[in-house]
Amino acid sequence: MGRSRAHPGAPVGYLTRVDAATVRRWLEGSAVALHEQRDYLTQLDAAIGDADHGTNMDRGFSSVVVKLAELDGSVPPGKVLVTAGATLVSTVGGASGPLWGTALRRAGRAMGDGETFEGVALAAALDAALEGVVELGAAQPGDKTMVDALEPAVRTLKERLDAGSTDAEALAAARDAAEEGMRSTVPLQARKGRASYLGERSIGHQDPGATSTALILRALEQAVTAER
Repeated sequence: MGRSRAHPGAPVGYLTRVDAATVRRWLEGSAVALHEQRDYLTQLDAAIGDADHGTNMDRGFSSVVVKLAELDGSVPPGKVLVTAGATLVSTVGGASGPLWGTALRRAGRAMGDGETFEGVALAAALDAALEGVVELGAAQPGDKTMVDALEPAVRTLKERLDAGSTDAEALAAARDAAEEGMRSTVPLQARKGRASYLGERSIGHQDPGATSTALILRALEQAVTAER
């Protein structure tokens, strides 16, 4: 990641390496967070959806963890993400499986076959993930979807790295942006997905997809900064 080369006297925020182990830790941390918040996500979805988002995300990422345990330790981070994405598509129903499956596969392909990567590469991978989600779901910021959390996070990460922030600072800002985007969905009227059928009745509810996205991005921050 940006400023990831360790050197004597480096600030605490600097990282030394981001590799396949980091990606695995991110996905495993996401699985833990989604399992812990499964009921909450389902409650959010019960208000404006099919009441299955928490169950679907929990099942999908739990399957990812099982699948990753079968992979050889030498598999590069890009391939880990592609495998995780394919697993989500095959195990998760509704919209969340195809959307997150596409996101992770696009991110993995953007990373290529390198064994390690830096901040610019991570930002580019997440940007590719966002493009995949927008392309598949045809959603834009303000539509009350996961894009409302993912887009500001990706934009903030790129802006902070370009401005010279450390990896830890940029990821913390991206996580904050995702959570702010998540909260911003409450007053919005849904324009996409099952919630859009409710019209004005969707106003006043936090979007479950944006909420799970914020959880996943928090897990990313925790996984990467653990390399410090």
